Amino acid sequence: MTDTGWVKSSYSTAGNDNCVEVRLTGSGAGVRDSKNPAGHVLRLRPAAWVRFRTSLT
Repeated sequence: MTDTGWVKSSYSTAGNDNCVEVRLTGSGAGVRDSKNPAGHVLRLRPAAWVRFRTSLT
């Protein structure tokens, strides 16, 4: 998998300050608060990322 760089959630809108960003890499995914890009990153292995995404639908 190629590194995607940070991508803002498709659910984010201009007037919504509660946004997350995701970065997909060969070792899984990173999730961070878009308002605090220098803050903590939740790192998920590929299988955990799939379970996380599946739980949202």
